[in-house]
Amino acid sequence: MTNERDPSARDGGELDGFHIGELPGGIGEAVSDFASEWEDVSIATRVWERQVEDGYRVDLRVHVLRSERLTDLDAVREFLAEYLERDPATWELADFTHPDGPGLIGAAEAFWLAGPGVAGTVLGDPEVVDAGALRSIAVGVVSSA
Repeated sequence: MTNERDPSARDGGELDGFHIGELPGGIGEAVSDFASEWEDVSIATRVWERQVEDGYRVDLRVHVLRSERLTDLDAVREFLAEYLERDPATWELADFTHPDGPGLIGAAEAFWLAGPGVAGTVLGDPEVVDAGALRSIAVGVVSSA
């Protein structure tokens, strides 16, 4: 592996007080932003997708979560287990060091507590975003405040 920059990489831009750093090549070019709320959590979302034969396929999602209920990493995990429909008993996650705070990482998702009431998540399609790229993308999503 070299330290050379991937010429197809690009910057992910700003999302709700966070800068999304360099995205690897292969991530779809179609980008959409959404704002929603679920179970008293405000969610700012950016989605990257690409056109496939049957329509569009999501390659990557970045969420910024804001709520008083996100008091610690366990509360973020509890919320995401419900939101992403994961079984908390079988959801395999490992500790993950993020520049903004403590986090957890799995096969297709990484999340961290950026501060009281604020969390970030990165969800990637494992066919497009491997474990190394997932970690790299997540570490590059940092608070710009």
